[in-house]
Amino acid sequence: MKFMKLGSKPDAFQTEGNTIRYVSSELATDIIINVREVKFYLHKFPLLSKSNRLQRFVLKANEENSDEIHLVDFPGGPKAFEICAKFCYGMIVTLNANNVVAARCAAEYLEMTEDVDRGNLIFKIEVFLNSSIFRSWKDSIIVLQTAKALLPWSEDLKVVGRCIDSIASKTSVDPSNIYWSYTYNRKLALPDKIVENGVKLPEKSESVPKDWWVEDICELDIDLYKRVMIAVRSKGRMDGNVIGEALKTYAVRWLPDSVDALVSGVHNRRNKSLVETIICLLPSDKGVGCSCSFLLKLLKVSVLVGADDSSREALIKRISLKLDEALVNDLLIPARSPQTTIYDVELVQCLVNRFMIHEKCSRSLDIVEKNEKSTRDFVLGHGSWLNVGKLIDEYSAEIARDPNLTLSSFIDLSQTIPESARPIHDGLYRAIDIYLKEHPVLTKAERKKLCGLMDVKKLTMDASMHAAQNERLPLRVVVQVLFFEQVRVAAGVQTPNNHPCDTPCSTTNTGEGWEKTEPENCKSLRKQMSQMKLKNEDLQKNGKLIKKGSKNRGSGVQLLPSRSRRIFGKLWVMGKGHGRGENRSSETSGSSQSPTSMIRGDTKSSGSSSRHRRHSIS
Repeated sequence: MKFMKLGSKPDAFQTEGNTIRYVSSELATDIIINVREVKFYLHKFPLLSKSNRLQRFVLKANEENSDEIHLVDFPGGPKAFEICAKFCYGMIVTLNANNVVAARCAAEYLEMTEDVDRGNLIFKIEVFLNSSIFRSWKDSIIVLQTAKALLPWSEDLKVVGRCIDSIASKTSVDPSNIYWSYTYNRKLALPDKIVENGVKLPEKSESVPKDWWVEDICELDIDLYKRVMIAVRSKGRMDGNVIGEALKTYAVRWLPDSVDALVSGVHNRRNKSLVETIICLLPSDKGVGCSCSFLLKLLKVSVLVGADDSSREALIKRISLKLDEALVNDLLIPARSPQTTIYDVELVQCLVNRFMIHEKCSRSLDIVEKNEKSTRDFVLGHGSWLNVGKLIDEYSAEIARDPNLTLSSFIDLSQTIPESARPIHDGLYRAIDIYLKEHPVLTKAERKKLCGLMDVKKLTMDASMHAAQNERLPLRVVVQVLFFEQVRVAAGVQTPNNHPCDTPCSTTNTGEGWEKTEPENCKSLRKQMSQMKLKNEDLQKNGKLIKKGSKNRGSGVQLLPSRSRRIFGKLWVMGKGHGRGENRSSETSGSSQSPTSMIRGDTKSSGSSSRHRRHSIS
């Protein structure tokens, strides 16, 4: 820290209690100056030789036959006045970044200018500020912090403005030219390197990072921080990513972690002002600067503290541009009254709708501009859709546990995702299963409507095995699952993405997911399905499918356990007993294609044809 010493005489100020200051001298004091609660017993001559204002006050006191002067609203208080008084006596005074602003404001109040005495206090302080303080990185920040308590004096004397300009100018300096110290604790230093003989060599100094200045200015109050950041941006030399890192660091430094602390009446106004200021300082380029996770956390805070609508709208626009980068925990934004749900589902649906609109518009423009490459570009850019599809399926699974979540809200959210963004329905199935478990009072029609969101042909084998044993699903859905799995086995077609970890749309990192703790009957069913497939392929290879039809009749059905075997047995009965024109029960008709309608064209009365049909299915 820079400092400057003034005067040469020893300090002769004495203290008596907390309210009396006097100068130890052979001469009796002849004036009393009151600064707030402290009385200073001093001599007129040293003071009047340096201060224009004290000259006027003493003259007025003499006219009133009084030896006391009251300095009302003195900037800096008794400590600042003591510095000025010591300077008048020629005593040693040390100025530094902590007291120089108070001394400057006090000298201005006392009018200690050059026309009273050459080399007066104002002149000396200005020299110190310009030659030392404003050239020092950390001293400029300290002075700016102390200046807030001295408003409006520090503002009128342009101390605040000069500090801000000094700080902003240093942030725009090329990092390779920085020689002053700064705080940078966010990244751990690399361990010391030791050569083979055990002698530790000094580390090679690393280059200065672009965001070297971020932590130091975090100590500023929000209003001063805002002015510094505006000045930094006005220089036009700062990268948007660095601005975003600075805002994130400041938010982490000052925003409390707990919800209770955020919404407490004591700090609610401060937190609201803080988050609104950070939002208005976000980089103008909406594509860079801040991660989607950070923006969503800001949105969560803005909802909790009741930030104004314009701030929330600005955040929603930015988040909708990069929603594909979000994590499901970031979307768990608490709902506020009058909403009855735990999380704000409507807000998330708004984000998804805006993201989809933006993506569709962007792709439409790409198709117009790039005719021959439009298809390829669409495929390459489709990853963002897939990420959002997976994200919303995971989010739906989280909110499905909310007993107050209505069926219409759940369905509306799921339907905001286009089919192209959900090539596999494992995540959607898990969300539906959780909703059915947490809402057991759903009617048959409601369960049917809910399960209508799902296409069983887009389930992986793991999901199909679980669904086949799921007592919560409507019977028609279980029938569909069993039938299409058998069709795939018979056709020798693998289920889509049997290994969920190979696809971004899988649900491998979920909490109570069926894919983590697969029931034993599902494992058995999958093993039996594989055996059926291998057996079917072997029979086809040896040309014995029709001959062994009667012997192996229903063998595939016997491999299926419990409820699945009973349900699938109904399919065999319907395949044998109904003709081409007969109606099927609504309980066994699929939403996409009825299993029985797919086989009724092959229905014949002959035994060998019937056997061949059953083996071709199983």
